[in-house]
Amino acid sequence: MGMFILKRLGVMALTALGLTLIVFYMTNLYPNLEKLAKTQGNFRMSETEVSTWLNNRGYTRPLLVKYGEWLGVLPGYVIEGTDGEVRARCAPQGQSVEDAPEYCGVFQGGWGYSSVFKEPASDIMWKRLSLTGFLMLCALLLTIPVALLIGILAGMREGSKTDRTLSTFSIVTSATPEYVSGVVLIAIFASSAVGLKWFKGSATKAMESPDFENFTLPVLTIALFSIGYIARMTRASMTEVMTAQYIRTARLKGVSFGNIVLKHALRNALIAPFTVIILQIPYLLTGVVITETLFNYKGFGWLLVQAAGNNDIDMLLGVSVVSVIIVLATQLISDIGYVYLNPRIRIS
Repeated sequence: MGMFILKRLGVMALTALGLTLIVFYMTNLYPNLEKLAKTQGNFRMSETEVSTWLNNRGYTRPLLVKYGEWLGVLPGYVIEGTDGEVRARCAPQGQSVEDAPEYCGVFQGGWGYSSVFKEPASDIMWKRLSLTGFLMLCALLLTIPVALLIGILAGMREGSKTDRTLSTFSIVTSATPEYVSGVVLIAIFASSAVGLKWFKGSATKAMESPDFENFTLPVLTIALFSIGYIARMTRASMTEVMTAQYIRTARLKGVSFGNIVLKHALRNALIAPFTVIILQIPYLLTGVVITETLFNYKGFGWLLVQAAGNNDIDMLLGVSVVSVIIVLATQLISDIGYVYLNPRIRIS
């Protein structure tokens, strides 16, 4: 197991490097840099002025050199611009070049400076990630028990009215994207046009003091799709287990139906849903982007939209790296957990 984890960690590191290099290359394309220069300088800047602005700030140097500086394996640049001002990558606004450290990349904990929020990217990113983490945790606490209950009840008696009803609900919810279900929930439960007005709070207020009124709709919007998907996987697994030979043997021995489900079928039926549940975590990141934008909940997904829309390069790179780490980490947890849950799996 230890060697397996080490190999997976090595593959994860190489994958993260490759993906971050691709994102770094795309964010440093000249049209993006030109837009950044005009946003930070003047939209009426000429081509020569744009080129000068980029040269003075080190954006026109070789890509791999900039990538190495961003990672922190190469020392940050110190450039004397054509305007006579000396600029250093490791000297943000308000810090002198002489006091700046030599290395200031990701490996040193430096995620750059947000050109939109005018703050260190790490300060904003971790704050927004904590808000999204709380939202995802609430969604999972609702999703997992409801989805497992629906899937187990549907799979216990395949073909019954209960099975058909719950399966229809699962298909409908898993086929409805977040931007549709979110709008429908707002229209029904929060809009004055229908008249229910059950949830009067704003999701923006939920960032400081979440309560039933301002936090329920965002959680439901995220949870609905996952509930349907996990319930369908659980039903399929439960149906397969209930037709297994050892279940038939237990029935022939006179074991009650409840004991068959709880003591024999349930544990084996939950092996596949466990993997699905763990892998829902990176999916929730994409669902959170839509939900947070829809409800103006300023979390990690909202931050990604703002960084991409405003060409905030350092922030966009930081959000991308964190997303990659979360995806790779959840895949590793899923593989390890599956091995422990299923004794028939052996690592060679």
